[in-house]
Amino acid sequence: MDLSAFDLKGKVALITGGAHGIGFSIAEGMAKCGATICFNCSSEASLEKGLAAYKAAGIDAHGYAADVSDEDAVNAMVAKIKAEVGPVDILVNNAGLMKRVPMVEMRHADFMRVIDVHVGGAFNCSKAVLPDMMEKQEGKIINICSMMSELGRETVSAYAAAKGALKMLTKNIASEYGEYNIQCNGMGPGYIATAQTAPLREVQPDGSRHPFDQFITAKTPAGRWGDPEDMVGPCVFLASHASDFVNGQILYADGGILAYIGRQPK
Repeated sequence: MDLSAFDLKGKVALITGGAHGIGFSIAEGMAKCGATICFNCSSEASLEKGLAAYKAAGIDAHGYAADVSDEDAVNAMVAKIKAEVGPVDILVNNAGLMKRVPMVEMRHADFMRVIDVHVGGAFNCSKAVLPDMMEKQEGKIINICSMMSELGRETVSAYAAAKGALKMLTKNIASEYGEYNIQCNGMGPGYIATAQTAPLREVQPDGSRHPFDQFITAKTPAGRWGDPEDMVGPCVFLASHASDFVNGQILYADGGILAYIGRQPK
């Protein structure tokens, strides 16, 4: 095995929702492997923060603000990237949002907004980059799925429906465009220690761990939350020539949760 297969030098990578969190970590990891980074975010304010974060990390990234659920905006963004940087070689569909609402209380418009960003966004971005990939006979699309692509949970009906659909969109893109040497795979993060989940990991006043923290560590064979950096290796693999015969798969980086029925009560 030639380790240069993991080299991303000369590749243009577009990471949607890449201004912070898991998307930023994935972009940072790809940059270290030689890729030229383009990131997308939904607002000019996020764009400024994202550019500052990449600069602080020593990465010369190109930032673009666009709502991924807006087909025209996505087409314009991808055309601008092609003109300014080059055709997209690697697309990471990471943009998303979460609305935690019991299903019986959720408005149809809110349900559909979650679907439209996760699934419609991945559709729009993939559709926009596919023609150049088809022409070059080479390309990588990575859809950021979730354990909710496989499991349900209270208050996340829209998110679970979206991530389940994204899993099947992944398989269909692989089926439809594999003949062009384009690989489309998914990466499903487990529970990740980010700023958003920090309140769920705080030590309680009595010195005990937060109940949700206890729940996650008990359900994870690794016995811990994942770090954003834990998501980088799987995505670099799926973005590189090392995965040229891997197509339509979902790689779960979850510490083993999906393999585990849970700890037996003592």
